[in-house]
Amino acid sequence: MQGERTILRQLKVPEITAYFWIIKLLSTALGESTSDYLVYHINPYLAVISAGIVFLAALVWQFAVRRYVAGVYWFLVVMVAVFGTMVADAIHIVLGIPYIVSTLVFALVLIVVFTAWYRVEGTLSVHSILTARREAFYWAAVLATFAMGTATGDLTATTFRLGYLSSGILFLILFAVPGLYYAVFRRHEVFCFWFAYIMTRPLGASFADWMGKPHIDGGLSIGDGTISAVLLVLIILLVGYLGVTHRDVQRTPAVRAM
Repeated sequence: MQGERTILRQLKVPEITAYFWIIKLLSTALGESTSDYLVYHINPYLAVISAGIVFLAALVWQFAVRRYVAGVYWFLVVMVAVFGTMVADAIHIVLGIPYIVSTLVFALVLIVVFTAWYRVEGTLSVHSILTARREAFYWAAVLATFAMGTATGDLTATTFRLGYLSSGILFLILFAVPGLYYAVFRRHEVFCFWFAYIMTRPLGASFADWMGKPHIDGGLSIGDGTISAVLLVLIILLVGYLGVTHRDVQRTPAVRAM
């Protein structure tokens, strides 16, 4: 139409590519190993409070920027993983709540978040995060998925006695199923995304525990500190690459009259 031009508005979350899933899995593993390392090597209360402060700072920073910035976004994801793991573990260790109970409670919280999000916005798509309200729903869902995933991973590894490696393999299969389904049928994209997203938390954490924990606990005994350092370097390299190339920036077209 004459007198109109198409502009591009940038969303606040990254494009869902292979880079997204790789960094997401690395961040969940980092959250597990870093949380365990800090809690057992410094005062646990100081560790939780410090992680909580950094998490809040990362959250404010993410909402303050007006576009997707790889470093800012993934910094918040990492802090969700670290602080979220500490809180989920504290619920079990300090309060004595069984993993089966916390898993069901966090699952209910996630359902409530998704229900409220859909009723208010009419979509759960990550391709629609253009407003502060939708971004708030998005991060509420992310927090709920991390909490539920943490409890679920501990549930299978300890309560159900599958161990870290067997739990990791189980969640790897569950993570792959929605991707294969969508690749074949090209249907239910939003459901497949969030199902896979939830599975990344127990998947990454299970393999992090398997590699870091002592032999007596069924691990490879590499050490949580070593695992954390390696994962952090990998995340920094990948996020740095995306920050320079902008290969994961998603844009949505919008038509405006001149």
